[in-house]
Amino acid sequence: QVQLVESGGGLVQAGGSLRLSCAASGRTFSSSVMGWFRQAPGKEREFVAAIGASGSDTRYTDSVKGRFTISRDNGKNTVYLQMNMLKPEDTDVYYCAAARGRAMTSSLYGYAYWGQGTQVTVSS
Repeated sequence: QVQLVESGGGLVQAGGSLRLSCAASGRTFSSSVMGWFRQAPGKEREFVAAIGASGSDTRYTDSVKGRFTISRDNGKNTVYLQMNMLKPEDTDVYYCAAARGRAMTSSLYGYAYWGQGTQVTVSS
């Protein structure tokens, strides 16, 4: 069993920054691919970013490239999402997830464990 707890969401003005954190426990975090997804009410959950086990391999959806950075600290069992130059369209509930296997994936179905989500609201 894996437990994931997100934190760091909140309300920010357009152009501002937030850093989301996801604390993991329950299995070997350092060998897990980790991802961030987001979801608006009534919409499908969508991929934002993923990071490989060592931290050297990352992947982003096009709409956040150059603005968001995913990173991890395996010593603290934590993955981060630094979000800069935020836009109103970034407003969503953000979810942390741990992948089923060791391969990088942007597919929702590649992730087996999910946090409870944290709300990010960007005002214009």
